[in-house]
Amino acid sequence: MSAAVESIDPERVGPRRILGIAVPTLGVLVAEPIYLLFDMAVVGRLGALALAGLAVGGLILGQVSTQLTFLSYGTTARSARRHGAGDERGAVGEGVQASWIAIGIGLLIVVLLQVFAGPVTRVLAGGGEIADEALGWLRIALFGVPLILVTMAGNGWLRGVQQTRRPLVYVIAGLALSAVLCPVLVHGLLGAPRLGLAGSAVANVAGQVVSAALFLNALVRQRVSLSPRPEVMRAQLVLGRDLIVRSLAFQACFVSAGAVASRFGAASVAAHQLVLQLWNFLALTLDSLAIAAQTLTGAALGSGDERGARRLAARVTLWSTIFSIVLAVIFAAGYRAIPELFTGDAAVLDRAHVIWWFFVAVLPAAGVVFALDGVLLGAGDAAYLRNTTMGAGLIGFLPLIWLALILDWGVAGIWSGLSAFMLLRLVAVGARALSGHWARVGAEVPRSSG
Repeated sequence: MSAAVESIDPERVGPRRILGIAVPTLGVLVAEPIYLLFDMAVVGRLGALALAGLAVGGLILGQVSTQLTFLSYGTTARSARRHGAGDERGAVGEGVQASWIAIGIGLLIVVLLQVFAGPVTRVLAGGGEIADEALGWLRIALFGVPLILVTMAGNGWLRGVQQTRRPLVYVIAGLALSAVLCPVLVHGLLGAPRLGLAGSAVANVAGQVVSAALFLNALVRQRVSLSPRPEVMRAQLVLGRDLIVRSLAFQACFVSAGAVASRFGAASVAAHQLVLQLWNFLALTLDSLAIAAQTLTGAALGSGDERGARRLAARVTLWSTIFSIVLAVIFAAGYRAIPELFTGDAAVLDRAHVIWWFFVAVLPAAGVVFALDGVLLGAGDAAYLRNTTMGAGLIGFLPLIWLALILDWGVAGIWSGLSAFMLLRLVAVGARALSGHWARVGAEVPRSSG
């Protein structure tokens, strides 16, 4: 049986097949957020100032990387289409070209942000000690940007060809090294120098070197051409353009939220970042089902199975919704205990408790949104996602974020904006999924009119 036929067999695209992709993908997606929560717990023992510095520095680094999510999600969509059509060399070749893009853009980002790191941290943190703490961490952590992007590209093509166990091994290998080095370097254990917050950045970069090297080695072992192919890179950037604009919409919202939280003091920004990391952790947990949907949707549409793609969309959305409700119940029960795992600072805990019920209430909507995002990304429907994400940010998130600052609503106002953003996206992706306009077949990702 050909790879294309096997990938869309209706009898095999069932729970076992979906979970076979989703479970290892879940490991990849949650590994880094788990490490970041561990990193916060280690740094949190240095006090609220160090934790706030990590929050601002991490916000900058995270937004730089997430702006380029097309290296992962766009590559998955293109590789999955070719895999579904039986073109395995073409599917791997998408990973080669995405890796070249990752290296080039990553090096450019390092140079630019090293030049502008000072002004950027001062703007976000409002100057003062928080900005100084963030700047020291950021200057070291920036050297990991090209490595992060190479890892994203590697995850993308391996998901596209439905190999999800290898990325899990590669990512865990790097994070395991970081997890060992972080407390040693931050607190000066085992005779190592006590680097404080800077030790966290050094540990991060060391682990990123390991993961990126493993992904590059996987490409070399495929024995395909490693030469740059400008025409393929241009095609990737066409899809990437819409995903970049979509990521910029997310970036504008979350950078604004971080900047506003900083104006309310160290305790507010630390609490905001603590709950935001938990939000990111759960979002990526839900995204494991979405990525399975993306991979299988792309393969199904690549081989012409429109009906199978539609059935898959409905199934994954139902599973994700049920799972998100279960998560909401668990975190509602952990209202007091969970924040105390990360800090003992009374002021930070007080602000975290204010945020908590917004966080819990929006989880069920997130389950639907992330599942349908995966389906639409697998179909290459990036222009529609771009337009609706920008609209939700401009109409819902940003107005409430800045009103929170003007009217002194505090972190409750910030998280009201996040809730409005998610509900508007729910309406948009739900309407698109029901319309069926996204289910277009063929080995090439179609250009979407939005």
